[in-house]
Amino acid sequence: MAKSTLFRSEEMSLVQLFIPNEISHSTVTYLGERGLIQFRDLNPNLSSFQRSFSDEIRRLNDIERQLRDFGEQCESSNIKISSVDVDSPEAKRVITTRDIHDLTEQLNDHETKLANFNDSHRTLLRQRQELIEHKYVLERSANLQDIQSIPSATQHDTNAQGQTEDDVETGKTELNQQNSSVGFVAGTISRLKVNVFERILWRTLRGNLYMYQSEISELMTDWQSGNQLHKSAFVIFAHGQEILSKVRKIADAMGATLYPIDTNPEQRRIRILEIESKLSDLNKVLENTNQTRRTELEKIAGNLSDWVILVKKEKAIYHIMNLFNYDRNRRCLIAEGWCPSNDIPSAQLSLREAAESAGSQVYPILTPLQTKRQPPTFHRTNKFSVGFQSIVDAYGVAKYREVNPGLFTIITFPFLFAVMFGDLGHGVLMTAFALWLVLKEKALAKYKGGEIFAMMFGGRYIILLMGLFSIFTGLIYNDLFSRSLAIFPSGWVWPEATQNGQSLEARSVGVYPFGLDSAWHGTDNYLIFTNSYKMKMSVILGVLQMSMGIVLTIYNHVHFRHWYAIWAEFIPQILFMECIFGYLCICIIYKWLINWTNQPISPPSLLNMLIYMFLSPGSVSPKDQLYPGQGLIQLVLIFVAVVCIPWMLLAKPFILKYKHNRQEKQTRAQVAMVANDDDDDDDDNGDTKPRKEVVKNTEDSNDTPRQDQDAELSKNDGQNTVHITEESDAEEEFEFGDIMIHQVIHTIEFCLGCISNTASYLRLWALSLAHAQLSSVLWDMTLKIVLSLSSPINIIGIWAGFAVWFTLTVSILMVMEGLSAFLHALRLHWVEFNNKFYEGSGHKYTPFNFKTILSGEETD
Repeated sequence: MAKSTLFRSEEMSLVQLFIPNEISHSTVTYLGERGLIQFRDLNPNLSSFQRSFSDEIRRLNDIERQLRDFGEQCESSNIKISSVDVDSPEAKRVITTRDIHDLTEQLNDHETKLANFNDSHRTLLRQRQELIEHKYVLERSANLQDIQSIPSATQHDTNAQGQTEDDVETGKTELNQQNSSVGFVAGTISRLKVNVFERILWRTLRGNLYMYQSEISELMTDWQSGNQLHKSAFVIFAHGQEILSKVRKIADAMGATLYPIDTNPEQRRIRILEIESKLSDLNKVLENTNQTRRTELEKIAGNLSDWVILVKKEKAIYHIMNLFNYDRNRRCLIAEGWCPSNDIPSAQLSLREAAESAGSQVYPILTPLQTKRQPPTFHRTNKFSVGFQSIVDAYGVAKYREVNPGLFTIITFPFLFAVMFGDLGHGVLMTAFALWLVLKEKALAKYKGGEIFAMMFGGRYIILLMGLFSIFTGLIYNDLFSRSLAIFPSGWVWPEATQNGQSLEARSVGVYPFGLDSAWHGTDNYLIFTNSYKMKMSVILGVLQMSMGIVLTIYNHVHFRHWYAIWAEFIPQILFMECIFGYLCICIIYKWLINWTNQPISPPSLLNMLIYMFLSPGSVSPKDQLYPGQGLIQLVLIFVAVVCIPWMLLAKPFILKYKHNRQEKQTRAQVAMVANDDDDDDDDNGDTKPRKEVVKNTEDSNDTPRQDQDAELSKNDGQNTVHITEESDAEEEFEFGDIMIHQVIHTIEFCLGCISNTASYLRLWALSLAHAQLSSVLWDMTLKIVLSLSSPINIIGIWAGFAVWFTLTVSILMVMEGLSAFLHALRLHWVEFNNKFYEGSGHKYTPFNFKTILSGEETD
């Protein structure tokens, strides 16, 4: 059984798989269902087009294109498509190559039918629009006196005299009285182009025209872009065939559509009736075509999500198989990947199931390999701990087997949040909301409420703990929406006032059992007392958490066998921290334990004590004296803290230099010994011959194409093949100067960070004060005013005041203040806590898993 601890990542193993070619698809499918192996790319020098299964992926891309087109058509027709459900039976079904073949034929059939429907639909729509435009042109030109004044017999006479068909379409006629041709051009044009069209005609024809235009109320479709646009009908009168020809050319250039118009009103009326009859028939045909097309789309929409799942899984399988090497001699695929050591039996079970389902007598082989590569980091989480681990991973993924702060974050994060957000009422509201998310998590998991809701739902257990801890700190602060609770008898007794305006001072008669005494609320020195209390409490909590972070470095040093770092880094760091800030925390607690009412001196200022501890070491002013022998103890602590600085600065670099020099000396001695042995062999044998030849086949040396590698493997048929895993990174050259510079930066950063990080924890005090004061102001400005009313309108005022108070409480104190406290707690963990022991330079374990692929999460 692999070693595992509560605060370290799981032990990982590099495994090698030999998969028979005939069951490779089934094997990868079963491994994808369990999601246990993160495969490595054994062909890094091959492009995507040179890989073995690029043709299969290209065909799947075509299928995806078809599915996207079907989805767009369903959305344009307002047909609902069910979302991809990763827990559906189709998502968990083991697919075969036959499924893709059947799906391809089915999709091609649907695509052909839809293409025919769409072509027919577009043709019918185009005909319908042309008829509608023609009808509008005929109706708009019915009142033109110029057309009505021309006898219908004139057009027949001109036709008999040799008038062309083009002249009839443009409405060209001849006036016998004037012996000159008067013609017109009618059609439709976009409403946005009417003015430009008219100006161009006017300038081109020099004003020799008459143009009449009327807007069409019905929306038309632009067949080039498919956009809806408004059009206008126009009729242009001009003299001469050349002018009419210019008008037609300009109209074509402007995108206008020309229609023939008969000069006879009766003929126009008959033509309108014919168009209306055709429109009625076209509408019926369009309705039947749309219904048939919609039926086909509904049939597609019912299976579209299942097809998407099938194609995504199949495409992922071939992407993974492209990472494998093909051994032509063994007729198998060779794969490598990372697998948790505890899950190797499950992976082997998947391989057996894959072989049995395919009916193969040859099982895939899984073999763990010895390697010095850096494994990925894997923390096994559940629905409760995944949110807290995400907080840590957002800072940086842990280095392999590094101490994981996610375990401690489960408690420290909601607690520090609650210190800033401590209010019993607000904590109850937050807990109720989080409890609703937890109890309804199965139903809400399928709800698509946007990114904000998804974040809140994913962190529902974080919000639940933040609410519970806020209830706890609210009881300690004795705050309920800025009001106090007299749960226990007060430890203070107020004397009766002797005169108006006299300041009263309470008398202590006992100790309040839990939290802050309710007698402090409403007093003049309440803010002074709580400020001092919360500020000192923030310093103590900060020093405790930072000290814990320094202690956790021991586990990293022991695991990575950096024994020298324990006394070269850990001991000076913890001494420096505790000699200054640990001593300050002890003085705070000691000051709290003393009853200063019975002391002859007033309590000293700890801030002045800490300042003069460095300004005048060894001497303490009588008014700042906290205990006997304070000066000597502070002098010793300062001396130890000062010694720790060069200790941290010089110890580690010189230890590393000593170890490097010793290793070089041993290497030179071994080389000299081997050289002497070779000389002795040469003297004995009289010639030089190699005694052993070592050939290493590394998986990353793909300088030759796949065919050359296969040829080399075929030449070595019958020989034993030794698989040697390549080193992850070459050892860097030792540079003492670089190490020294790095250590100087690290030492300065730690020493200054101890001061700045301790001061940073004062945000616990500042945000707690701001939250309490905002809550108090909100109460005074809303409910306190309406509760003091005595008129019958009081009931209405209470309802209105409560609505305003509750709305502002949720929006400002719960949402805005809660988000602010959350971000500050996040900063304290990332900067003040994690930087003491957490490197966060690893890479996340992302196994090949169908569930993560279908849900759109990050995958290998």
